Amino acid sequence: MQKALVLGASGGMGYSIVKELSSRGIMVTAFARTREKLEKLFADDPNITIYTGDVFRIDDLDGAANGVDTIFQSANIPYVEWEEKLPIMMSNILQTAEKHSAKLAIVDNIYAYGRSVGEKTSETTVKNPHTKKGRIRLEVENLVKKSNIPALIAHFPDFYGPNAENTILNYTLLNIVKDKSSSFVGNQSISREFIYTPDGARAMVSLSLQEKAYGQSWNIPGFGTISGDEIVETVREITGYQKGVSTVSKNMIRFLGLFNRQMREVVEMFYLNEEPIVLNGEKYENFIGPIPRTSYREGLRQTIEYMKQTQ
Repeated sequence: MQKALVLGASGGMGYSIVKELSSRGIMVTAFARTREKLEKLFADDPNITIYTGDVFRIDDLDGAANGVDTIFQSANIPYVEWEEKLPIMMSNILQTAEKHSAKLAIVDNIYAYGRSVGEKTSETTVKNPHTKKGRIRLEVENLVKKSNIPALIAHFPDFYGPNAENTILNYTLLNIVKDKSSSFVGNQSISREFIYTPDGARAMVSLSLQEKAYGQSWNIPGFGTISGDEIVETVREITGYQKGVSTVSKNMIRFLGLFNRQMREVVEMFYLNEEPIVLNGEKYENFIGPIPRTSYREGLRQTIEYMKQTQ
């Protein structure tokens, strides 16, 4: 890989992918809508070129993809726009990849798998989405598979990490860093899986450098499972935080949904807090080697340190 394009470079996983590519000496075009944020994140890195644009404008994508051999798709849009716009966005990206003869590495979540089958979810687990957003993700995945583009799809659990702002753990950590009372989404006694974004980026870039990884899906798990109680206790030990952390229940989100369309969309995904999906990473380990796994304690420490420096 000589030059890569990262879409959604100002988001949590996009940011970490850009940093990982640059650390390996690969030239990167960091693409997002807001120049100010891109400059704040990447202006001091000579391996990174900033490109502002809109994934819904083919001309913007075309200009950004000039001379690249791999496109990393980590851009996302609000839930309320998924049904109408997510397939259009992917079609634009596929068209751009085809025009520039570029490979495609796609950041994906676990929604298309549907409910947990009671064991670790592998790439051979049948995708049986029971939510609208799960069905949309599967539709987009099928668009990719029907194309002629060499593409790999990486499924991740929920993110946390530097610059990973639109995540449920960031929602909790933000007030803790400000030393305010905070909240945790879901039952704090239930253990679930999260991935530290630099680990996910490292795994994805390693896959993208292997020709045989394309044309396949890959599950990238985190550092095992952890409960909300354990997260809060770990954060207290790291920071000395002593204020209360309340629980945000499904009914609370449902009530907010009466006034906020985005919250209405969040409700159907709440099952992930009640019936967590845990990913099986054996396929990756057999192909690449050990999955990068930063302990939750260290990952939370580094995330909090980043938040303190940038708030």
